[in-house]
Amino acid sequence: MDNMKCYPLKMLPCYKEYLWGGNRLKRDYGKADAPDVTAESWELSCHPDGCSVVENGAYKGWDIRQLDEFNHDGFCGTECQKDRFPLLVKLIDAKRDLSIQVHPSDESALSAQGESGKAEMWYIVDCEPQASIYLGFSKQVTKEEFLRRASDGTICDILNKVPVSRGDVFYILPGTIHAIGAGIVIAEIQQNSNTTFRIYDYQRRGADGKLRPLHLERAAEVLDYAPIVPEECKANSCVTFPEFTITEMFSCRYFRAHRVDVHKGVELVCDGRSFQHILCVEGKGSISVGGGIYSIRKGDSYLMPAASGKYKIEGECRVLVSRV
Repeated sequence: MDNMKCYPLKMLPCYKEYLWGGNRLKRDYGKADAPDVTAESWELSCHPDGCSVVENGAYKGWDIRQLDEFNHDGFCGTECQKDRFPLLVKLIDAKRDLSIQVHPSDESALSAQGESGKAEMWYIVDCEPQASIYLGFSKQVTKEEFLRRASDGTICDILNKVPVSRGDVFYILPGTIHAIGAGIVIAEIQQNSNTTFRIYDYQRRGADGKLRPLHLERAAEVLDYAPIVPEECKANSCVTFPEFTITEMFSCRYFRAHRVDVHKGVELVCDGRSFQHILCVEGKGSISVGGGIYSIRKGDSYLMPAASGKYKIEGECRVLVSRV
């Protein structure tokens, strides 16, 4: 690792100006350079549709592809696949309802799109009263009924409408019909994929004045038509001390995600197997490693190289830490 400098890499996000976005990322989450209407801030991304760039230090201006090529094991980790960066982490501001949609699995995405599937986890950062999401069918559905309801605008009648609160966590399996409702800010941790099949979009028109395209036949091929009983993902483990609390939000074969509530300070470690991504969703503090101190506040995003070793987060803040 002698050929690399190891420090917390502050990441510049990629912004997406979809029609359902708002101004909260710019107003409340420190994204001063974001467009006035911003739907998504891609905080950690190595995707053709947008790649994160380092803002600070020796690697300022480098994107994740360049870091990976320079020193894969040092930056990404020995357990991180070499042919595709595994994660995409976003902040999402849904001022208006998102379309009803579905994501494919690895198998169906690779065969049709040439990229990975899209399993994702939602952490509800903030929400308005009575805000909700759609998650899964509420009854057994046939392909024929699905296509009919998607076409005549009654698809929402057979979906679970789930009220949400700050701090809720949901895991969206590939094949699960879903949508984010209006008035919600979400942190999304997902596979590195941008493959989405739009099912219903409330007859909305894009900037060109045309109805946004739907993907009903592709959606019908990948949907799981069985009903589900949606519930908040329960924490797999929780460790509490006076100075901090660590909660495992979700763990699957694609990624692991923890919520760390820092009351005074916590020591974490990158052991060489995987990078760690730190997204601050509340408060402010600092990251200290190797004699350096790096400030962090709500909306900030850091990539901790796999070779970082021990580091400390201090202050009064809540961060989401994800890794493979």
